[in-house]
Amino acid sequence: MNKKILIITDSYPPELRSASELMGDLANVLKERGCEVTVLTSYPQYNLANTGEDLPLFPLDIVEEGVRVLRVKVLPHHKVHFIIRGISQLFLPYIFWSALKKKTKEKFDVVIVHSPPLPLTITATKVKKFYGARLLLNVHDFFPQNAVDLGILTMRPMIKFFEKMEQRAYKKSDIIVVPSHEHKNFLKKNRGVSEEKVSVIPHWINIRPFREAKRTGKFRKKFGMENRFIFVFGGVLGPSQELDLILRVAAKLSEYPEIAFLFVGDGSEKERLITMKKEMNLNNVVFGDWVSKKEYPNLLKDADVGFFSLTDKNTTPAVPAKLVGYLAAGLPVVALLHGESEGHEIIKEAQCGYSALFGDEETARGLVLKIYKEKNDLKKYGENGFRYAEAHFTKEVCATQWEALF
Repeated sequence: MNKKILIITDSYPPELRSASELMGDLANVLKERGCEVTVLTSYPQYNLANTGEDLPLFPLDIVEEGVRVLRVKVLPHHKVHFIIRGISQLFLPYIFWSALKKKTKEKFDVVIVHSPPLPLTITATKVKKFYGARLLLNVHDFFPQNAVDLGILTMRPMIKFFEKMEQRAYKKSDIIVVPSHEHKNFLKKNRGVSEEKVSVIPHWINIRPFREAKRTGKFRKKFGMENRFIFVFGGVLGPSQELDLILRVAAKLSEYPEIAFLFVGDGSEKERLITMKKEMNLNNVVFGDWVSKKEYPNLLKDADVGFFSLTDKNTTPAVPAKLVGYLAAGLPVVALLHGESEGHEIIKEAQCGYSALFGDEETARGLVLKIYKEKNDLKKYGENGFRYAEAHFTKEVCATQWEALF
């Protein structure tokens, strides 16, 4: 399929975020299928594996593995106060649009924009109008509702402003792509979007590195956890996860010294959680920095169970992308999720572990102990999860669904 595709996203490799990995895999698989792909993204500043070193200089306009990547220097928009982040995001679409017009004159057949951040949909609508491109809006979180749920956005005029931006984005899009049927139902019920305009394409992943990775013990040694039963969390540590719950559960497991929790990543909540760990004197909780995309499958192989959470303050659907990584790595899963997440159904259907509603410490503790005591079944759970990922979440399977929308 010889289509000229523009992907707009605020994060892209080498940044280590779920959006970055998703858009990176999508760009590469579409290029492999004959599309001419350009990515418009921000200059990498956050969530890099070498955070303790001097950052390399990244070209602003370069072809990487056949994909043209245009990187734009923007105001800080991660790991900053939410007011600064909000102002930065409002400038994003205009800085992106200005850079695109300066650096390329070619037309695009299709523009794909990842949201959040919602303001980038403004850039996409400009591309649609200027180039006549088909606009595919890829929605993973519903903003501003998720920010309202978490108490981040409280001023009614600002909420109204972003709600109007959200409605305009839905109206201007030719197709809205969401990762779950619960997302689709939410758009129909709460935003008045017709079913015909919404397509469900789940989170996708390049499964090959996870299939080829082996348990080496490298990360167990690195974090001093050689003889522990490890529950691993890999990703952004933010308010949506409310990981305080996991630390409180860890405090209730002192009689099981072999059980330990490993958090690998970064985010706005990390320093507070580290302080909380110290205050609670938890020797069964370890925090580590990001590992590279290449090393991440090996990290998961060294763990026993993958865990993640989504606070019940959320009222919108969500399927954490890290779930797909755990399944691809053949890692059993324990999840504490709000009721609107389709993660419950995926875990049940895949038979890869357990999930429960977020909130109750005793229920969470019970799940941790249940899977810990089922050591003989972990291999079975892992194999079930891998087969499910192979059938539903490979980038090849999902790319076929994307192409149908072009």
